[in-house]
Amino acid sequence: MKNTTTKIPFTPYQKYAIFILAVTQFSVILDFMVMSPLGDMLMKSLSLKPSQFGIAVSAYAFSAGISGLLTAGFADRFDRKKLLLFFYTGFILGTFFCSMANTYPLLIAARIVTGLFGGVIGSISMAIITDLFDIHHRGRVMGFVQLGFGASQVLGVPISLYIANVWGWQAPFIMVAALALVTVILIIVKLQPVTKHLAVQQERNALSHLWHTIANRSYRIGFLATALLSVGGFMMMPFGSAFAINNLRITAAQLPFLFMVSGVSSLIIMPIIGKLSDKIDKFKLFAIASVWMIVVVLLYTNLSATPLWLVMIFNVAMMMGIMSRMIPSGALTTGIPDMKDRGAFMSINSSLQQIAGGIAAAVAGAIVVQKDKFSPLEHYNTLGYVMVSISVIGVFMVYRVSEMVKKKMAEKVL
Repeated sequence: MKNTTTKIPFTPYQKYAIFILAVTQFSVILDFMVMSPLGDMLMKSLSLKPSQFGIAVSAYAFSAGISGLLTAGFADRFDRKKLLLFFYTGFILGTFFCSMANTYPLLIAARIVTGLFGGVIGSISMAIITDLFDIHHRGRVMGFVQLGFGASQVLGVPISLYIANVWGWQAPFIMVAALALVTVILIIVKLQPVTKHLAVQQERNALSHLWHTIANRSYRIGFLATALLSVGGFMMMPFGSAFAINNLRITAAQLPFLFMVSGVSSLIIMPIIGKLSDKIDKFKLFAIASVWMIVVVLLYTNLSATPLWLVMIFNVAMMMGIMSRMIPSGALTTGIPDMKDRGAFMSINSSLQQIAGGIAAAVAGAIVVQKDKFSPLEHYNTLGYVMVSISVIGVFMVYRVSEMVKKKMAEKVL
C-alpha cells in the first residue's frame, strides 16, 4: 500500500493534539507496564505465586475489555473529548487506589477499577486520530503517539523502579496519578471538541449499534487479528523482570538501566517505523518484523545467566520487532471501520485486545513455575514457543486486513 499522496505538514493544533494523545498514552501505558518491572518486588513483598501475579495483571486487562464492550454502543454518540475526559478522570482515581492497596485482594480490586476506565482511553485516542488524520498520515501520527510506549520505559519505568526502591512499590502509582491530573488540565484547556462523527450517525440505539458493529464480517476479521497480536504480546511481558532477575541474573540495580536502554531504542525506532509504514506496504513491513521477532524470542527465552550487555542487545532487538509490528498493523486496523462506526469499532477492538491479553497473562501465570521466591522461573521458554505459534497465525490475519483496506481504498471509501 504505497502512499503517493504529498506529505502535508501538521498544523500547530494537530501537533498539540498529537502531543496530548502521546502524553495520555504515556500515563496509561506506564500504569499498566510498571506492573511488569515491579513484578519481582510485588511477588516477594506480598508473597505471591506466579499464578497470583498473572491474575493481578489480567485483572486490569479483563476489566478493561469488559468496559470497552459496555461502552462501545455509546462511543459514537458523544463528543470524543468529553469521553476522553470522563474515562481519564476515572483512570486517575483507580491509579490512586492502587497506591493505597496493601493486600493482594485490595490490589486486585484497584486494578479492576483502573482497568474499567483506563482500558477505554486507547480506543478513544485511536478514534480521535482516525477523525483528525487521513490514512496516509496515520502511520506517522501513530509513530509519534506510540512514543508514550518508549517514553514509559526511558523515563517512567526507571524512575518508577527508583522511587519504588526508596518509598515502596505503591509510590509509582502516585506518580502516574499526579502526571495524569496535569494532563487532564491540558485536555480541558486546549483540545477542541471532536464531533465530526456525530453528523453521520444513524438512528440506532446503543445495543443495536454495538450489534451492527460486531455483525460486520470485515470488522470481525480486524478484531481477530488484533486479539491474536495481543495474546502474543501479553505472554512474555508480565514475567519479564522476574525472568531477567532470577534466570538471566540481572540485579535489581541493573534493571532500571535495562528498561531505559530498551526505551531509548524504541524512541529512536518508532518515528522511523511510522514514516516507513506511510511509504512502503504496511503488511510487508509487519511480516518482516514478525520473522525478526520470532527469531529473537526463540533465542531469548532459552537463555540462562547472561551478561548485561548481551541482555540489552536482545531487549533492543525485541523492541525493534514489537514496534515494527505494532505501528503498521495499528495503522491498517484504523482503515477498516466507516466513520459512523469508528468509536464502536475502536472500543470493541480495544476490548478484545485487553481480554485476549488478560487470558494470555493468566495462561502465562499457569505455565510459569517458581519453586521459591529466589528460584529461576521454569517453562518461560514454553511461553516463547506459544507466542511464536500465535505470531505465525497473526501474520495471515493481518494479511487479510491489509487486503480489505486496499480494496476499500481502491473504492475511494477512505
